[in-house]
Amino acid sequence: MGSEKGGWPRLFGTDGVRGEANVELTPELAMRLGWAAVMVLAGENPRPRLLLGKDTRLSGDMLEGALVAGICSAGGDVELLGVIPTPAVAHLTRTRKVDAGVVISASHNPARDNGIKFFHRDGYKLPDALEREMERLVAGVETQAKPRGDQVGCCRPAVGAEEEYLEHLLSVAQPDLSGIKVVVDCAHGASYRVAPELLRRLGARVISLHVEPDGLNINRECGSTHCKALQRKVVEEGALLGLAFDGDADRLIAVDEEGKLADGDHIMAICAVRMKEEGTLRENSVVATVMSNLGFHLAMRREGIRVHQTAVGDRYVLEKMLEGGFNLGGEQSGHIIFLDHSTTGDGLVTAIKLLEAVRESGEKLSSLSKLVVKVPQLLVNVRVRDKESWSERKTLLSALRAWEERLGDRGRVLLRPSGTEPVLRVMVEAVDGELAERAARELAALVEREMG
Repeated sequence: MGSEKGGWPRLFGTDGVRGEANVELTPELAMRLGWAAVMVLAGENPRPRLLLGKDTRLSGDMLEGALVAGICSAGGDVELLGVIPTPAVAHLTRTRKVDAGVVISASHNPARDNGIKFFHRDGYKLPDALEREMERLVAGVETQAKPRGDQVGCCRPAVGAEEEYLEHLLSVAQPDLSGIKVVVDCAHGASYRVAPELLRRLGARVISLHVEPDGLNINRECGSTHCKALQRKVVEEGALLGLAFDGDADRLIAVDEEGKLADGDHIMAICAVRMKEEGTLRENSVVATVMSNLGFHLAMRREGIRVHQTAVGDRYVLEKMLEGGFNLGGEQSGHIIFLDHSTTGDGLVTAIKLLEAVRESGEKLSSLSKLVVKVPQLLVNVRVRDKESWSERKTLLSALRAWEERLGDRGRVLLRPSGTEPVLRVMVEAVDGELAERAARELAALVEREMG
């Protein structure tokens, strides 16, 4: 949530509305968002239908009740999906032909936070224009007319949603995992039932970690941002590999049989090469953000695959994919979009595509991951007075250009303002690790002097 835009508060960030539950993200705000969603997303439907899912956070029930009240007060009917992955809501919104989907989740954030994100009837996240319209309505909701009496909406549980989503996943690919050990870390989150069940249906011997949500332990030292327990377990069990999801299961980080991490860059590269070999990689291209490692770019160049780069955020990846007609894109964090199968990042689709690549190649994940040799990367965060003004600093721009020339095609420099803090991020990559460190330290010191 941010500053005023156009005379009303800015609520939506790059991934919905987020904040500390019952502090910034209150039931009152959730109710208004539910009401505004019906007003904006229902179109001409006099009795709109919405789907509502959530992750395992304690505050999910509170916000669910408030959203239901807002939706019904606007004359919308809402079906409750319960605890279910975010990408399942996107999929079901489209296949069940409802007017909108809503998810209560703060993804990989700690349990104290929560968020609300919306999907349009086509299963895609909302464009900026619709989010701005919802913000306008939320700011002035008290002045709007509301349905009366028998015109209000109703709420009911959704039937068969999880099974329908599982069937969709099995239609994407069915790698033979008969008797194969796979360790899965569900982060005490939304995938705690569906991910182990998916692997069991593929024949795997499943070892499940962090599948006992209590409302407060989601993402706590587990999942895609904390993989140490998974790494140990994979080696201890002699498993084929490990899979780590985040709290709402739209991200995946993998662990190879040696206990080493395979992040989004590794997974995208493995799948891009496989899709190219199959002839299914559209435009012979993949979309990645500016945070993808230089090693990923070098690997794709060797394989003859073009990389199209975007700002950080899956919504920007998706925009570029739709604009260019591409079908694979994602982030180093493991948020990967297979557009032939999903309208958003889906950790379970990613898992099943990775498993397919491993099993059909006959190689271990450790071997396939060698495709991407990570280049040393240094990230320095510098607190500044005005994070947006860096591009106007001539001394800083001159130093940036000088380092870009010195590194050439064996390195790169990126300055990027944080989306949530008064911080400018200085990121340097170079094949020469010592040179990368020197560049990062010099540029960070200059930012400190000029802007700190």
